[in-house]
Amino acid sequence: MIIRKLSSSVLKNKSVLLIGPRQVGKSTLIKSFKPKLTLNLAEEDVFIDATSDPSFLKKQIETHAPPSVFVDEVQRFPRMLNSIQAIIDQNPKIRFFITGSSARKLRRGKANLLPGRVYSYQLGPFVASELDYKMDQEKILKFGGLPEAYLSDSESASKKLLRSYSGTYLKEEIQAEALVRNIDQFSRFLQGVVNVSGHFVDFTKLSQKIKVPRLAVPRFFEILEDSLIGERIYPCKELIEIADLVKHPKFYLFDTGVYNALQNNFELSNDRIGVLAEHLVLNQIRHSSWAFDQPIEISTFRTRGGLEVDFVLKIEQKHFGIEIKSSENISSHDVEPCLKLKKYLPKAQVYVFHLGKNKIKINGVWCLPWQEGLHELGL
Repeated sequence: MIIRKLSSSVLKNKSVLLIGPRQVGKSTLIKSFKPKLTLNLAEEDVFIDATSDPSFLKKQIETHAPPSVFVDEVQRFPRMLNSIQAIIDQNPKIRFFITGSSARKLRRGKANLLPGRVYSYQLGPFVASELDYKMDQEKILKFGGLPEAYLSDSESASKKLLRSYSGTYLKEEIQAEALVRNIDQFSRFLQGVVNVSGHFVDFTKLSQKIKVPRLAVPRFFEILEDSLIGERIYPCKELIEIADLVKHPKFYLFDTGVYNALQNNFELSNDRIGVLAEHLVLNQIRHSSWAFDQPIEISTFRTRGGLEVDFVLKIEQKHFGIEIKSSENISSHDVEPCLKLKKYLPKAQVYVFHLGKNKIKINGVWCLPWQEGLHELGL
């Protein structure tokens, strides 16, 4: 049993809404708190009973009188959150644990997200701190951090799980979320996204390449983001004009294993390792921010003149420049962009995170193994 960092935050608050991608361990985490009544809306009989009877939840509470209630997969029936609010207002002593995998479905279902009554958290795949900064680097690069895929002793089982995840979930369920007349457009978009993941995205060029209308592209990206499958990273807003930054966003899928499954390629070849390293570090930073319940702004920095640092982080008003390298064979040339970033952010702390094993310092810039780098950032 891997203890999730978020456990302590969830445990100390009365009622909780926990959002996260499928199969990251939301249900496992909540079950560890031993709720007295569980209603899993993924079970068809429970779903039918809940949707056909407006007083279903109230009757369950009256029958079982539980001190704690676990409502799983609430995005299947977002309006149940209205019933939960009414029950909390009437009986504040009842504690609810609520999980869901799609903020989009909740919003589309006109869900009441219970502001002030329920604390909201997000859970992602495993992060380095949850494994004492001793993650198996090859495994996390190949199979990602979804608990079942990472913990499996069988490479073939991990591949099968991830292929099923990318096929059944992404290509069917997320596609159904598109709500477009031409489903083929969304299918082409999904494949196009895999090819641009980890790169700056020009929406016009992408739409031309995949033969999807230009206006549909940002809407399709929003669907992936609302479903927590990926995110766009935008240029550093404080510097966008001062440094003349490229205004296109970068897009990253939420997990290296899912990215590999969508590419149908789990090899750590030289032509892929750079993009995989960026995905790994970006996702570890983002999911660590969820795990520690620590807001972090992540942005890109690339000038039109070609100066680039992979990520600029803002944590509690402090800036950090992070350059990612797949090898620890780092030269003074490799750290130069970090030093030039300080021209625009003089107080920024800059680092190079790499996939090697040694900690080295070049021209005043620490070059750290990525897990040591995360620890240095308090993540």
